[in-house]
Amino acid sequence: MNAVPGARNALTDVAGLLVGHHHELDPRATLGSGAATGCTVVRAPGGTVAAVDVRGGGPGTRETDLLDPGNTVRQVNSILLTGGSAYGLAAADGVMRWLEEHGEGIPMDPADPAKVVPIVPGAVIFDLPVGAWGIRPTPDFGFRAAEAAAADFARGSVGAGVGARAGSIKGGVGSASIVLGEGPAAGVTVAALIVANPVGSVFDPRTGLPWGAGTDGPEFFGLSTPAPEQVTRANALPVKGTVLNTTIGVVATDAPLDPIGCRRMATTAHDGLARAIRPAHSPLDGDTLFALATGTAEPAAGFPMPPAFPPDLLVLDAVCTAAAVAVERAIVDAILAATAVAGIPSYRDLFSA
Repeated sequence: MNAVPGARNALTDVAGLLVGHHHELDPRATLGSGAATGCTVVRAPGGTVAAVDVRGGGPGTRETDLLDPGNTVRQVNSILLTGGSAYGLAAADGVMRWLEEHGEGIPMDPADPAKVVPIVPGAVIFDLPVGAWGIRPTPDFGFRAAEAAAADFARGSVGAGVGARAGSIKGGVGSASIVLGEGPAAGVTVAALIVANPVGSVFDPRTGLPWGAGTDGPEFFGLSTPAPEQVTRANALPVKGTVLNTTIGVVATDAPLDPIGCRRMATTAHDGLARAIRPAHSPLDGDTLFALATGTAEPAAGFPMPPAFPPDLLVLDAVCTAAAVAVERAIVDAILAATAVAGIPSYRDLFSA
């Protein structure tokens, strides 16, 4: 697969998507005190086809049932990724308020375009022990994140990633994109945005290199093999004090997929999560990936197709393969972009990458 990053190497390389963050972070925060939480909103102005695949045994989600391809609602307006565990789902109310004020949602009255019902599925991470337990995202967080949504956005310890912890080190928000350059899906973009907060390890304890660098190689991420003493120091870090965790995110493409195709993309994207985090999908993780398809790209014309496989199936196959790679890269990006919060060291703190 020709897996060249897009112009931003970000989710917003998929035309029609915007990303915004809002968080509260006290620079003096420690484990158990001070603000250290936030949310991230993926907006799709005009709506987009969507699906979801929940693999963790302890998910915290909202509006995921309506994304079943057999159900009635065909599009979403935004996706909420948030800290605060189940409390953080309150941030979706603020996203809905912003969308309603801007006329985004399912029209309910032809005579009154202001009467809409925005569709905002969401998922949470468990970050309550990082910072003060009682400070978590509110509707105002969601409103501000939706308002801040743009094509360019920050990564690392921002938004829903402020309180994220990836095993023994700091987690965060990461993103990656791929522009397919060959085959029936040539010209199609596939991208991911991930909030990495797993209980599992994100780096190989033998080498110190991120597990997710395995597909592309450490050089792709500008990494070299850490010194043995750095690896020893990293392996001596205490593990998380809780097994309640989650990695959540959004994979997207500009290919014209239907809800069933989106669901398959979300399912395959979890392969990238499993490559970059060990273990993944545990009974107490809430691993959840949403999939979006804006349909703004036209796959390559004139590509010879095997008679047994229709063109749309071959496009879907290429998109699914790329989705797993994009998720893997986005998790590495989250780890490399993260900065220390509440005394939790970052990857770069440990390995001087």
